[in-house]
Amino acid sequence: MQKSKMKTLIIYQLLDKYSDENNPLSTTRLIEMLENDYNIQCERKSIYADIEALKEIGCDILTVKSPKRGFFMASRKFEVPEVTMLIDAVSSAGFITPKKTQSLVEKLKSLMSDDQAQSVKSQVYVDTASVKCDNEEIYITIDHLNSAIDEHKKVKFVYKRRCVDVQNKKKHTEKTFTVSPYALIWKDDHYYLVCNNDKYDNLMNLRIDRMKKLEVLEEKARPVCEVSEYEDVFDAQDYSAKMFNMFSGEKCDVTLRCSLKIQEEMMDRFGSAIPLVAHDITHFDTTVKATLSDGFVSWIMQYGADIEVLEPTELAIMVKNKAKSILDVYK
Repeated sequence: MQKSKMKTLIIYQLLDKYSDENNPLSTTRLIEMLENDYNIQCERKSIYADIEALKEIGCDILTVKSPKRGFFMASRKFEVPEVTMLIDAVSSAGFITPKKTQSLVEKLKSLMSDDQAQSVKSQVYVDTASVKCDNEEIYITIDHLNSAIDEHKKVKFVYKRRCVDVQNKKKHTEKTFTVSPYALIWKDDHYYLVCNNDKYDNLMNLRIDRMKKLEVLEEKARPVCEVSEYEDVFDAQDYSAKMFNMFSGEKCDVTLRCSLKIQEEMMDRFGSAIPLVAHDITHFDTTVKATLSDGFVSWIMQYGADIEVLEPTELAIMVKNKAKSILDVYK
């Protein structure tokens, strides 16, 4: 490529990497960088011509005279607050290994100028040492699972579960699963595969960070209508809304009597469209779709006396038994 054509592209790269509102690059500085780093010599007026050419193709480059004279990239595909939120999300995601976290954060920082990246680095800190997984296969696993779901094929993998076996000094057990995959769901800070084991006529949720040696099989996946309420397409949003701590269970209508002080929290969890029927001046009743599971029982109990289960009776008994077992521990 001719140096004249290269020069315009290099100027774009220099402005993208080193310039921002607080750090414009002057014509003199651009000439120095081109000569020192790329062995390209040029005059001041050619810099102006290159800047104009970049503006003509849509680059948002502004010229300033005070407090510093020069040019800077005024807008990018991602603004600094957007990149900061993405870095926070990656840093706190438990299913991303420390090595992959560092790699992703560096890629995200490249969306900003160097000065902006340094500023963000000094402001953002998430202590993830104790929650990050150590499964370096997770990227490949997610990619293969997406392909299997798209092609309606079964998958086979080794699944690791943690356990406590002091006598045999075992920290985990491993089991091989062959399942029909339907969706990937990120919930409660973990990535899950929603799938079916042919031995049963229901759905199960498995942590993706615990999967290893995953293979996509040629065998066709079981139709989701055979194992769930969904007829043609698995509805991940509906399914996720009914799961509590990703525990599977029987789905049903649940009627709850709630204190008015948790009204906002109930709408955050189940959606603003849930029915809210006044019971008295301090309580309201609502009916929601949920699964009867230990996860749902634990969720209800975190609200103590602010939630009472009215229906179904089976769920009320589950909550009562859970409360009794906790009370027995402290007797």
